[in-house]
Amino acid sequence: MKLALYGLGSRATAYYLQELNKQYNLKKGGYSTCPLWLYNTNFNNINPLLPNTSKALDAIVKKDLQAIKAIQPHKVIVPNITLHETIDRIDTTTDFIHPLPLTLEKIKQHQVSKILLVGSLHSMQAAYLNSFFKKNSIAVVLPTDEEMELIDTARKAIYSYTETKKQVKAYQKILKNYAAKHIVVIACTELSILKPQGNRAIVDMADLQIHNAVQIVF
Repeated sequence: MKLALYGLGSRATAYYLQELNKQYNLKKGGYSTCPLWLYNTNFNNINPLLPNTSKALDAIVKKDLQAIKAIQPHKVIVPNITLHETIDRIDTTTDFIHPLPLTLEKIKQHQVSKILLVGSLHSMQAAYLNSFFKKNSIAVVLPTDEEMELIDTARKAIYSYTETKKQVKAYQKILKNYAAKHIVVIACTELSILKPQGNRAIVDMADLQIHNAVQIVF
C-alpha cells in the first residue's frame, strides 16, 4: 500500500514522520522505517489563510492534491486537523486517513455520549468539529474561556518551538483535570506533540491517524 504524507507545518510534519517511523519500527523491528511518499508544500502559502476557508486556500490545496495524486497513493495522511475542513469540500475522490471517523469510532469504544474538546481557539469554537459530533449524537463540552486562551497560547508556542515548561505544565494540567471526568479529544497536532502520556481518557486525533496509517502499510 502506498502512503503519502502531505507535508505542512514543520513541527507537525516532523511529529507525524517521527511517530510513523516509531510505530512502524515497533511492529517490524530492526532498522525499519515507515515507507511513504512525502509531498512537502510551502506552508507559508497556507498558514496565513488558516483557519478560515476561502477560494485562495482552495486553489492552493487543490494544486497540492493534484501533485500528490500523481504519486498514485492508496492513502493520504494530512498533519493538520483544521485543513480537513477545506479538503472535505474540494476533494471527494482521494482516500484520506480522516481523523473524524476514526475519532468517532474511538469515542464509541468508550461508550460515552459527551466529550471535552481541545484544539486551537478557532477549532474549539467553530462549527466544523462541533457539528460533526452533534450530528453523531456526541455532546461537546469546552474548557473555560480562560483555559481556552491558555491552551491556544501554548499551541502557538509549540508551533514556533518557543514553549516554556510553565506553559506545557499548565496545558497538561488542564487536560489531566478534565480527563478525570470526561473523554478528552485533542483536535490539534501541535497540542498532540506535548500532551500528557499514558492517559486512556485522552483521545488524540493525530495518534489515531498515525496508528491507522501504520496498520495500512504494515
